[in-house]
Amino acid sequence: MSRPDEDVDCYLSVDGIEFFRQRNGCKFNAMNPTYMLPSDDEESKGDWAVELNEEIPWVFVTGVDIVPIQLREVPVRCRFEIWNIAMPDMPYDDAYFDLIHARDVLTGICNYPQFLGQVARILRPGGLVILIKPDLVQYADDKSEDEWMLGSESGPRGWFTLWETYRNCLTLLGVDVTVPQRLRKLLEGTGAFENIEDCRAMIPVGFYPEDKRVLTVGQLQWMAHDLLLPALRSMFLSSGMVESRVDQIIKDAQTDLYCGNTFGLSSHLHIVHATRREE
Repeated sequence: MSRPDEDVDCYLSVDGIEFFRQRNGCKFNAMNPTYMLPSDDEESKGDWAVELNEEIPWVFVTGVDIVPIQLREVPVRCRFEIWNIAMPDMPYDDAYFDLIHARDVLTGICNYPQFLGQVARILRPGGLVILIKPDLVQYADDKSEDEWMLGSESGPRGWFTLWETYRNCLTLLGVDVTVPQRLRKLLEGTGAFENIEDCRAMIPVGFYPEDKRVLTVGQLQWMAHDLLLPALRSMFLSSGMVESRVDQIIKDAQTDLYCGNTFGLSSHLHIVHATRREE
């Protein structure tokens, strides 16, 4: 295993995470000097994998997605692969990766415990797994859907109805929509991980945050949801819903989204990291 001439990591001094170090905005296991094979599952445009490889050129990075965008130019040790991430056996040897970073893959996986079992198999003992999942339950003015729907205030009911419909469609497809809230318990259930840490972040949807950095996040989320709403039409129709009802649900949700500053729309992001237990 090759190593850099000097250690350029920034070690985190926060209590409870002294065994992790920070690199390229991500936490790594501080007990290991170099990570040769990070795996970035659910690649999107592949930015994370490329940026990681550019900053740490001596590691190999593999980006995995069902249909990743193939970039024209990538670092020599960065590669992208296409395969179904929900397959029973991932196409890698045992203990193949040092780091696995999986995000936004829930909606394509019907058996999440099986997915975590494969992650445990291909991650070497002492390796680090990072799971990032957005919650499928939405919020407005810091109150959940249930609080709004059961209360007397009207609120963004069109927005909440769309997300309830989305969750119902995923359930019909065999997807467990409660996985984001249970990531820590699911990791514990494998018996293969230790040093499990979890946190939850509130992500604004809209242009109402006063902090400029948070405002940027809200703007990006708003644009992402603006594209998501019409894209859900085919899923709703394939579930057997009447076309007129589908169009009305999407229209009402768009109305609430465009008035998002009034309602203070937001969602939660669940982040969990853990180390592979030594065997």
